[in-house]
Amino acid sequence: MGRDLPQRDFTDEDRERFRTRLRASLGLLDGLLTSPGFGAGEPTLGAELEMFLVTRDGVPVHRNEEVRRAAADPRLVLEVNRYNLEANLTPVPLRPRPFTALHDEADTLLDTVRRAGDAHGAEPYCAGLLPTLRPADLTRRNMSPRGRYAVIDDALGRAGRGLRVSGEQRLRMRSDTFCAQGAASSWQVHLTVRPEEFTRVHNAAQLMTAPVLAVAANSPLLLGRRAWDESRIPWYEQAFGQHRRRVAPADRRSGFGHGWLRGGVRELVEEAVRRYAPLVPLCSDGDWDRPLRPGGPPALDELRLHLGTLWWWNRPVYDPAGDGHLRIELRALPSGPTPADMVANTALLTGLVLDRAAREPGGELPFALARENFYTAARDGMAARLWWPAGTSAPVRLAARDLVRALLPRAAAGLAGAGVADDEVQRWLGVVEGRVLTGRSGAHWQRRTHRALGADDRATVRRYLELSSTGAPVHSWPAPQARVRGKAKGPGRTGSSR
Repeated sequence: MGRDLPQRDFTDEDRERFRTRLRASLGLLDGLLTSPGFGAGEPTLGAELEMFLVTRDGVPVHRNEEVRRAAADPRLVLEVNRYNLEANLTPVPLRPRPFTALHDEADTLLDTVRRAGDAHGAEPYCAGLLPTLRPADLTRRNMSPRGRYAVIDDALGRAGRGLRVSGEQRLRMRSDTFCAQGAASSWQVHLTVRPEEFTRVHNAAQLMTAPVLAVAANSPLLLGRRAWDESRIPWYEQAFGQHRRRVAPADRRSGFGHGWLRGGVRELVEEAVRRYAPLVPLCSDGDWDRPLRPGGPPALDELRLHLGTLWWWNRPVYDPAGDGHLRIELRALPSGPTPADMVANTALLTGLVLDRAAREPGGELPFALARENFYTAARDGMAARLWWPAGTSAPVRLAARDLVRALLPRAAAGLAGAGVADDEVQRWLGVVEGRVLTGRSGAHWQRRTHRALGADDRATVRRYLELSSTGAPVHSWPAPQARVRGKAKGPGRTGSSR
C-alpha cells in the first residue's frame, strides 16, 4: 500500500477481474516458492518509522505534505492524517551490525524532519500515541492529500465504529472513518525469510511478540486518558471498523490471528485471497503476471496490493525485487521513544524469533494463550503475567519483566547465530536489560510524568520532546516525583478488544 492509487471508483467488472488475478496469483506463487534462487539471498532487516508532527508545546501540526516537500527525501512518505509522517529505512544485511545502521539512519531522518519542519513550527514526535490529540483531529477533513487513504476509507465503509479502551481511565469515542487510526504510530520491522523457514519463523514471531511488546510499551496516553500501556493496539484494530463482537477473529482485517501456521506462506496468502473481499480492486496495466525485469519473478501487483489491505500484526510480504523474496512484517512495536529504544526492541524481537525458529518446529503453547498474551502485554506492559511453554509440563504464567530478563540470553544466541557481531549484541540488548532492571519503559515514564504534572498533556509532551531529543534511552530519563493524592489505581483488568 505504499504507492498512491490513481483510481477512486470501481465497477463490478473491475472487482471480478481483480479476484480472477488474485486466484491465478496463488498458482504463480506456488511455482515461485519451489523455484531455485527465490528467497535465497542474504537475510536483511528493514524498518518503517511512523511519527507525529507537533509544535514544541505538543499541538499537532497539520503540515506533513509541506514538511515532506521541504525535506526532499524520498524515504519520507505521507501517512493517514496531515500530522502523520513515515520514514522508510534502507534494508541492511542482518550481519554484522544491522542495528547500529538502523539506529544511525533513523537518527539522521529525524534530524532531516526536524530541519524541514522548522519553518512550519513542526518537529517529529515518536510515540505510539500523541496525548494531545482530540476527537476533532481524527476526522476525514484532516486526512492526508493522498488518494489511497480516501479509497481505503470509502471501501471500509462509513458505518459508525464504537472505539473504546478501558484501563486506568476509560475512553469511548464514535467514529465513521478509519482516520481514527491516525492516532497511532508504529515502528514496523521487516525481516526476510526463506520460503522453507517461513512457518517456523512466523510461529516464533507470533509467540515472541507478546513479551517484547510488554517491555517496549510506549502508548499509555490516549486522547489525554491513561489507558493500556500499549493502548495503540486495541485502538488501531477498532479504527478499521471490524471489531463488533459478532465478527470472529478469523474474519477481521486487523488483529493477531487465530491459529498456528502449518502450511507456510502459501497458507496465509490463500487465506487472504479466499476469505477477504478486495478493498481496492485496482488492476495493473498490461500483462499482470509480467516480471519486473527479464527472467525475474512476476510483479503480482494485485496480490501485493491485496495483502497490504490486511493489517495483521505479523504480516507476510512478497517482494519481486531482484530475484524475489519473502518477508515478515513485524508490526506490533510502537514508535519511540528514541532510535536507541526502537533499535533495542528490534534486536530483542529479532534475536528471540531467530532463536525460537532454529530450535522449535512449532508452538508448544495453545494458540489461544499466545493470543491472550498479546493483548495482556498490550494492556499491562511489564506488569503483565504471560503464559509460557514449560517443556513437557503444562504452560506456566510468568511476570513479563522476569520472562524477558530470562529470555535475553536466548535473544543473544539468536543474533549470534545470524552472524551479528558480539559488541552489537551486547550494546543493544544492554538497553533492554537496563529497561527491565529499572522497570522503566516508555509507558511507565509517560504515566508517571502525566500524573506528576497534573494530567497536563502538553506539559507531558513538552518534557518527552526535550528528553527524546538527547537520544538517551527512556530507562535513563528522569521523571518528576508524582504527587500523592490518595491511593493510586492499578491498571484496569477489563477484557481486551479482540
